[in-house]
Amino acid sequence: MIDTKINIYDLLYEICEDKNVYNPDFDLIESELLDSFAFIELFSKLEDYGIILQPTRIDRELLRTPRSIEKLISEYKKGSN
Repeated sequence: MIDTKINIYDLLYEICEDKNVYNPDFDLIESELLDSFAFIELFSKLEDYGIILQPTRIDRELLRTPRSIEKLISEYKKGSN
């Protein structure tokens, strides 16, 4: 397991190239910033940090906003310790 601090906002900016991702409550799905290709890239980049998420087992609502993604990652880290 890689124990590295993730800045989900910077990671989302790298993927989406839109400053709206710095708004914790911005709807990434409704805005179509996180489309299917961006989801794949997000999961791939999270794996680089040792965070292995099963896309088919995650409620899409948990990926709706930067804040909800941050919470999902935080809960993953708690559960993997």
